[in-house]
Amino acid sequence: MDENSATRIRLKALESRSVFILREAFNQIDKIAMLWSLGKDSNVIVWLARKAFFGHIPFPLVHVDTGKKFREMYDFRDRYTAEWGANLITGDCPPVEEMDKDLPPAARSAARKTAGLNSLIEAHGFQGVIAGIRRDEEGTRAKERVFSPRGQGNTWDVRNQPPEFWDQFRTMVPEGTHIRVHPLLHWSEIDIWRYIGQENIPMVDLYFAKDGKRYRSLGDQDITNPVESSAATVDEIIAELEETDVAERSGRAMDHEREDAFEALRARGYM
Repeated sequence: MDENSATRIRLKALESRSVFILREAFNQIDKIAMLWSLGKDSNVIVWLARKAFFGHIPFPLVHVDTGKKFREMYDFRDRYTAEWGANLITGDCPPVEEMDKDLPPAARSAARKTAGLNSLIEAHGFQGVIAGIRRDEEGTRAKERVFSPRGQGNTWDVRNQPPEFWDQFRTMVPEGTHIRVHPLLHWSEIDIWRYIGQENIPMVDLYFAKDGKRYRSLGDQDITNPVESSAATVDEIIAELEETDVAERSGRAMDHEREDAFEALRARGYM
């Protein structure tokens, strides 16, 4: 079997598992929404939802808006909300002054997004929230389950998670709590880009190199930095990822702060 055939088989297997998870979540959880951060993983998961439900997204897309995204991200959101016929729910975030002062600066800024999401979950009564995180992206996320229960106040107890054997998922949670659903947990960054290339999925153009720099991970303008790169196409990004040893989130300021800051945010409900 040649390399291209092996890649196609792997991507088909990844896609099939993600579609199964999305359908299971929709069937088992009464009031569910999908987070749409406008990043590469988020756009892939929206694309998978459209495949899973035959071109229709049967739940709302939720954009927790910090007000500090790149202009290109807002333009992308507005264009594809209309093009995909999505039901978009947006919500603002509280000011950084209201966040935990014990957190380092970038993590404190990121905490605004957690507070905004928590408010949206409460306001709309969501029992399930689909998120596009992957295990290979960051150490704390590697500890997640596919169907991950959140407690009162949307807290996450990393030491008390249900087993998931033979795709048997726990979908019932007590009133006042919810489940985070992670259909991309088993994907890698290079899987994402190979799938983007195969499917020709639209992406925010900040991912593609200009003047020797590009973004590998997109967040708020004030806490996200580009990396050195000449990769200006999907194929060039894939080739770069096959060689690089630079961490995916190296451009995220909070990943360079206190070691426990990210886990503290995740425990409080951060994506």
